[in-house]
Amino acid sequence: MPPDEFITNELGRYIASISRDIGRQVAVLVERNGDIPFVVVGDNRGVTIPDLSGYSLGPGRLRGLRLIHTHLKNEPLSNEDMTDLALLRLDAIAALGVEDDGTPGRVYIAHLLPPNPRGQTWAIIPPIPFHQLDVSPSEFLPALEDEMLRVQAESFDVKDKRERAILISVMRKGRRSEQEEAMEELRELARSADVAVLDSVMQRPERVNPKYLMGEGKLKEIIITALQKGATLFIFDQELTPSQIRSITELTEIKVIDRSQLILDIFASRAHSRDGKVQVELAQLKYRLPMLSGKGTALSRLMGGIGGRGPGETKLETDRRRVRDRISRLESTLKDLSSARRQRKSRRAEVGLPIISIVGYTNAGKSTLLNALTQSATTVEDKLFATLDTASRRLRFPRERDVIITDTVGFIRDLPKPLFAAFRATLEELEDADLLMHVVDISSPRFEEQMAAVEKILSELKLDDKERLVVFNKSDLLGWDFALAVANRQGGVAVSALDRKSFPPLMEELERRLWKGDK
Repeated sequence: MPPDEFITNELGRYIASISRDIGRQVAVLVERNGDIPFVVVGDNRGVTIPDLSGYSLGPGRLRGLRLIHTHLKNEPLSNEDMTDLALLRLDAIAALGVEDDGTPGRVYIAHLLPPNPRGQTWAIIPPIPFHQLDVSPSEFLPALEDEMLRVQAESFDVKDKRERAILISVMRKGRRSEQEEAMEELRELARSADVAVLDSVMQRPERVNPKYLMGEGKLKEIIITALQKGATLFIFDQELTPSQIRSITELTEIKVIDRSQLILDIFASRAHSRDGKVQVELAQLKYRLPMLSGKGTALSRLMGGIGGRGPGETKLETDRRRVRDRISRLESTLKDLSSARRQRKSRRAEVGLPIISIVGYTNAGKSTLLNALTQSATTVEDKLFATLDTASRRLRFPRERDVIITDTVGFIRDLPKPLFAAFRATLEELEDADLLMHVVDISSPRFEEQMAAVEKILSELKLDDKERLVVFNKSDLLGWDFALAVANRQGGVAVSALDRKSFPPLMEELERRLWKGDK
């Protein structure tokens, strides 16, 4: 068709006549240059739109295709039509009414709108008699896309190449406050992964949909909103099964990951030592191995960017056998590295220095405290999992006493099982510690839940009987009176890693516990 015609008189009359003769809807998909790549014959109620993933979304988040289909009873656009328009980001959708004699009747046209204060997703043009139709896509569509780009530029920096995410939590049980706290932590994880968070959605359904986690209608509503806002990524707080990821990605081209994959991605970007890289790759492959079955569309949408980067990303396109072989080799390498660590530990043991291992929830200030105590410079960032690679330093006490103090990866609730298994080798250093220093961010409103999460992981590591000292960090942010009261009640010590003047009680308590027989 000519690019400046929405539909020609000849084509309109032709598909209307055919529809009347066969009693079925007929559709054409039209590119902006006028080419028609698809002709679809449906039934008397609708048509099934083919896979359009080969048509990527343009800068204004439109697909560059319009759908024109017949309606046998000359009826307006249906709810299903409007959902298809929004989900598929079509340039426009039109219903061509069919009269009893097979001639074209009224034309119903709708198109998407940029985000607006009224919250409207689309606009429906009043019905037009077919012979009066005068809509030029070559003028109308570029103007619409320019307006969408203008609104996008007001919402976020279009030059910002970061992933733009919608955070989603679906929780049936538990308190609302628990869900809000989990969502806030997910937001912090996204920030640590350098993801721009556009919005968050929390749902508390009566029952969880095993296919989509939430109702299909609600999910489509979220997808439509996300596409309108320019989102490129969905991050679910709940762990998704491979079948759920496949089901959701069949509805949208927006990438879908869960909290576990987000954590794996953060680890992939932060691991620098050989130990760390091997462990991350092993965890990635074990987590994604179940996704290597089926059509693979869910997996292909994870390639590159958040949820698909790191040492293991190039292995994901291999078949299951090759991935299993790779897992076996990595596990063997991990054993060799573990043996090397044991040799280093035995050399330290020969020197006879006591070992303190710092443990705690991620971003509790462990590395900052290590730096302040030992006057060193390990990596410190106000992000979750800023430290992944174990760091050991010497700490000197009065009377010429030294200890080895070791920083470890931060803990987090519901640590992904593959990641926990992979990092068990690194955390085995905790077994040789004479004392565990459990650092707690007392300024966090969730510090008690974070303490419980750390204790749970220590229990899973069978370190329940290991002596530990609880150190309540960031006391200056909350108020010393409260922090000291909590520390006294818990048998711990209150400090601020940014204030070395707060360290004497900590040093005295460490010295008392490490050299109990001395006076």
